[in-house]
Amino acid sequence: MRTEWKVRDATHYDVALIVEFGEAHIRAHYAPLIGPSAADNQVTRWWNREQIATPVSAGLVVVAEFDGRIVGVAQRGRGDSDHVIYKLYVDPAVRGRGLGVELLDAVIHRLPADADRLLIEHFAANERAGAFYEREGFTVERVEPHPGGDAALAVVWRARTLAT
Repeated sequence: MRTEWKVRDATHYDVALIVEFGEAHIRAHYAPLIGPSAADNQVTRWWNREQIATPVSAGLVVVAEFDGRIVGVAQRGRGDSDHVIYKLYVDPAVRGRGLGVELLDAVIHRLPADADRLLIEHFAANERAGAFYEREGFTVERVEPHPGGDAALAVVWRARTLAT
């Protein structure tokens, strides 16, 4: 696959494509890390039409498109007073080619001018994501243990200070 993608704001026309992206990639990505049941839960809970359409309509989602397909998705939102990235996923066929950084930059450029920090979260078992975020300047702020005690499902929160 060539890397001639276009990163842009998602529109309501993209909702079904983003849901398809989640179905195609999220379960397969998470199952080895957190188990098949928890991976299914991620897809069912966070990659359904309603969970995608709401932030898309609010202008909080960017996508990378290549040849009519979605090859990357990033979603931002708010957690209390902080800006947060809730989704940052790249099609495995284009990983390692800079698309993750491009999606991250696209989200940052869409933040309000006075945003001074950005949070991101990932499962503790997702060490690849943790290494990527660390390379991009995110440092661990806290780790929330999973209520059931599963260390793989602990949520790692990272923060990055933004230039003002």
